[in-house]
This record gives sequence, structure tokens and C-alpha cells, in this order.
Amino acid sequence: MSRFSNLGHRLYQGEISFDFVGRRKIWYSISGVIVLVAAIGLAMGLHLGIEFKGGSVYTVAKPGLTVSQAQEKADQVVSSHPLVQSTDNGKIRIQVSTEEPKSSDEVRSQLAEKIGVPLDTVEAQVIGPSWGKQISNKALTGLVIFMILVTIYLAIAFEWRMAVAALVALIHDLLITIGVYALVGFEVTPGTVIGFLTILGYSLYDTVVVFDTVKENTKGLTKQNKLTYSEAANAGLNQTLVRSLNTTVVALLPVAALLFIGGGFLGAGTLNDISLALFIGLAAGAYSSICVATPLLAQLKEEQPDMKALRKRVLQHRAAAAKAEAEAADASAGDEPAEGDQPAGMVGQRGRAAGTTRAKNRPSTKR
Repeated sequence: MSRFSNLGHRLYQGEISFDFVGRRKIWYSISGVIVLVAAIGLAMGLHLGIEFKGGSVYTVAKPGLTVSQAQEKADQVVSSHPLVQSTDNGKIRIQVSTEEPKSSDEVRSQLAEKIGVPLDTVEAQVIGPSWGKQISNKALTGLVIFMILVTIYLAIAFEWRMAVAALVALIHDLLITIGVYALVGFEVTPGTVIGFLTILGYSLYDTVVVFDTVKENTKGLTKQNKLTYSEAANAGLNQTLVRSLNTTVVALLPVAALLFIGGGFLGAGTLNDISLALFIGLAAGAYSSICVATPLLAQLKEEQPDMKALRKRVLQHRAAAAKAEAEAADASAGDEPAEGDQPAGMVGQRGRAAGTTRAKNRPSTKR
């Protein structure tokens, strides 16, 4: 058995435990800083794709043409700062916004001339801003419906406090992912929206797995006086910790290959749209299910009157047990003889025994 699997077994058996719930203030602070940075990036603005804001897309196929060369040629033709990317099939994609004063046909012919390719090899696609606005509204509507359905399901399957904790974790993951998109300047496309919905589903799955174990650990919790709700929830979190980490690592490996090898090393820029959303979202989802959702759930549950009473009983029980243990230790220390002392009556007895023995063995002086 490997060390990691042995660690998972010891966590599940409760032999070792990491106090995630007890350190929730630390996790809240870390999440607050990350969300604040993401909010600053979001305030700077998202780089929306042509599908959301409208514009024209020109696709050029020319052997040996690089992105930097195409960017230079496009800047000479278009005055509205076009976005140039490489596609997964080796073509160059030039995106022009609706603010460009030139017509689509004019831009297409000038691009063909500057790049040095026949006009019929330059593919053009024009998307109106009204269509992009429609897509944006539908994406936002789908996201809101998803959040509502998730909350209703968790409230029915578990309880409303778990639904609230899971919803906060989902919003946490979404804000971080969108903020990172804004900070790195990646283009938001329909593929990005698909990535957002995918990571929210994954984050929800991870949170539900932890909540299910917490629910099992807290059944009949008020009938005992050894564990508080936070401690029982933390035990459930530790039991699923290795499973969550294993699932996250396995999911991140192919996504990392898409992002860093496909989009970075091989230059397939269109892969970045969905791969970055998946990579950031998967990592944030694993973090939020462990360090945000469960600690927040424990905090909400500890506000219940019965859980407050349970905590009071547990602390009283532990104080009484500690007092009894201390008294027992003091009594045991008082019963032990001091160093160098002998029990009463033994000194004289030993002296007599020794004297009698010497008297018997001493040679007699009488003849």
C-alpha cells in the first residue's frame, strides 16, 4: 500500500485529522483576498468574444504565416485593434469589432492583399451585435436557472443550510474563474460559458460528496456528549479528503494538457477558451468544497439552539473528565513512597533479621 493510500485510510479511520473547520477564519481570509483580486480584474472589464458583442471574423490559411505576422498586417488594415489567434487546424483567425468603420468586403480584400493570398481563400463571417446580446442573455438565464435548481435540490435532499453553503461555494468558484479570465485577458466565447457550467457542476459534485458524509456522521449527534457538530463535520471532511484530491488531480491532468500544451506550446489558441475555465474552476471547486462549503455549513449549524446546547454539554463533559483525570493523577502521586523511604515496620524487621542471621553465623567464644 502506498503512502498516499495509507494516509487516506488513516484519515478515514480518524487516526489523523486536519482541522479545516476549526481554521475557517484562515480559509475565509484567503478566499476573501482571492475574490477581491478577481473582482478588481472583473472591474477592469472582460474581453468578450465576437459572439457576445458582434463584429467580423476573417480566417486566413497560408503556410508559414505566424500570429505576429498576421497581427502586423491586420493592424495596417484595421484601426480598431483586431484580435489575431491561431486555430487548431493551422489557420489564422482575425477578429474585428463592430466599431471598425470599413465594410466587411473592404477589410477582406485589403487583408488578402496585405497577407498575399487570393481573395477567395479569406473566409469572412459577420455577426451582428443584437445576436451577440441574445446569446449573452441566454447564457445568463441558463446560469441563473442552474443556480435555482441546485439550491432547490440541495434543500430537499439535505437541508437549506447545506444549500446555502453550496451556493456560496459555487458563486465563489464562478467569481474566481471570471476574475482570472479578466486578469489574463483571455477572450470569453461560448466555449467559455460551457466551461463555466461544467466547473459549477463539478464543484457541486465534490461538495455533495462531502455533505453526504457529513450528514452520515451527524445522525443522532445530539444524543451524545463527545463531539460537537463542527468536529463531526470536520471528521467527515477528512474521510473524503483523499478522494476529493485524487478526483481533482485526475481531472486537472487532461485539462492542463489542453491549456499548456495544446493552447500554449502548440499554439492552438481556440483551446484556451474552455481549457482555462476548466483548469481554474476545477482547482477552485476542490478548494471551495474543502475550505469554504463545509466550514460555512458548520458555522451555520452551530447557530442552532440544539447545537449550542450540544457544544455546552461537550465542553462540560470534557472539563469534568479533565478534572477527574487530574485528581486521579494527584492521588496516584500521593500514594507513591518518597525516594529513599521504606514502608513502616520494615526497618526494624530487616534489622532483626540481619542481626539474627549474624548471631547464628558468629562463632561462639564459650568453650
